[in-house]
Amino acid sequence: MSLLVRKLGSSAFGSRTSFFLARTLCANAVDAKEIDKLVHNNKVVVFMKGNPEQPRCGFSNAVVQILRMHAVNYDSHDVLQSDALRQAIKDYSNWPTIPQVFINGEFVGGCDIMLQMHQNGELIDELKKVGITSALVDAAGAEEKK
Repeated sequence: MSLLVRKLGSSAFGSRTSFFLARTLCANAVDAKEIDKLVHNNKVVVFMKGNPEQPRCGFSNAVVQILRMHAVNYDSHDVLQSDALRQAIKDYSNWPTIPQVFINGEFVGGCDIMLQMHQNGELIDELKKVGITSALVDAAGAEEKK
């Protein structure tokens, strides 16, 4: 048991609070480890509201559309299914909003950053670094050959 929990447990809050705090602290540690596993499970991982087939907010939908244009395969995780996941990903990335995109285990950003990267061509470069060829590059190459 941590020093913080022992101190709080012996305070006026009683042992029930100490048990609750111990469970919360353990859960947060597990969440961080689980998040780490999730962001390294695939080259591109998106934490979003809803899922790619049914995004539940406009920002998540925009990220899905951007990745769809590039024909990127990615893992997605619906933060609306778990308040613990929703908070854990915000803590993990130190970023307050959803969606959140990770490429090769590294936090890239949310909707605004993805849109900017898409518009200036940086997303194509980032995908290429991890061995993903954007469908937009393939389409541009096919158009040039005509």
